[in-house]
Amino acid sequence: MRTSSQRAYLRSLAQTMDPILYIGYAGITEQVIQQADDALAARELIKCSIQKSVDIDTRSMCDALCEAVHADGVQCIGRKFVIYRRARQPEKRKIQLPR
Repeated sequence: MRTSSQRAYLRSLAQTMDPILYIGYAGITEQVIQQADDALAARELIKCSIQKSVDIDTRSMCDALCEAVHADGVQCIGRKFVIYRRARQPEKRKIQLPR
């Protein structure tokens, strides 16, 4: 897991982001995992949202998706959560975390 200052930095980056991944009644499906994996490969940091009419615990969805795509949960508030996965190749890294 990241240090508290790194999580705070990632939260500050995510504050102005709009959710790009929406989770519906089906929960974490193969399609959701694939979309999250592709988005993390392109952006490193994504915001996800659980639709209002779905009665699913946000924290458990965040944990399940993080485990499926090998990412870290950054923040979980209400029906939205933010996840981060560092790019595998150094030349593709877009976010430079503070030490």
